[in-house]
Amino acid sequence: MHEKVEAIFPEDLKELIQKSREGTYTLLDVRQPVEFEEGHLPGARLIPLPELADSLGTLDPRKPTVVYCAVGGRSLMAAQLLSNQGFQKVLQLRGGIQAWEDPAAVGPVEFPLKFIRGDESPREVIQLALLMERGLKRFHSTATENTDDPSLKQLLNSLVKAEESHERTLVDLLEQVDPGQDDAEQWFGTPDDTLLMEGGIDMEVFMQENEQYLQTVSGYLEVAMMIETQALDLYLRMAAASSNEETQKVLYRIGEEEKIHLGMLGRLLDENAGTPFRVS
Repeated sequence: MHEKVEAIFPEDLKELIQKSREGTYTLLDVRQPVEFEEGHLPGARLIPLPELADSLGTLDPRKPTVVYCAVGGRSLMAAQLLSNQGFQKVLQLRGGIQAWEDPAAVGPVEFPLKFIRGDESPREVIQLALLMERGLKRFHSTATENTDDPSLKQLLNSLVKAEESHERTLVDLLEQVDPGQDDAEQWFGTPDDTLLMEGGIDMEVFMQENEQYLQTVSGYLEVAMMIETQALDLYLRMAAASSNEETQKVLYRIGEEEKIHLGMLGRLLDENAGTPFRVS
């Protein structure tokens, strides 16, 4: 290991991500685009190793930079390059993404671009987040309606309430960034025909594709964690792509909320591992 490069293990990186404010560090994936699309850490920025030397000017050397690849070889070379170019704190994920056990985000590099132009106002991105929150709430509500298992209904109701709490947080945030507007409440608790879930996922298609996993409580929670992971990835990549500093700050705040949701789902998963049920 290069003397200026620090090794970081998956559990330590999870703790660093959980405790760090979004926007204060860089998570750098140096694999190839096809690998990135198959799975990447939420919020990671892709710069393939062959392109890194020409892309140094796009990175902030003052921020801690965590570099990862598939198993650790390419990321070690990248970390050494960054360190030698004056980056103040460089960490390399030992074992790469293959050692990462939490849900990974999937999707093409340009995934956020289907949602954003890059110059959205804080109001616009909060409204998008509200629509996606409501889509996920409908996902949980649909599962609640389709089961007679009392313990499962209780669990699903807790997830619905968590999404409602997040909606309220977003409505409050909307009123903070755009005070004086009298239509903020229309984004909370009103009927909507959108099928968009967090992460930009179509609810009906998603449920059909993942039906096999909705046979146990743990399977359902893993699917929910996957959705929240996609949402976190979307918000952080939108922040990186945005040219509006205030919008970036708002997206990072929404990302912090998603990390709280992921933590709650992880605890529920630990408590309910292996519990059977069927959503019919």
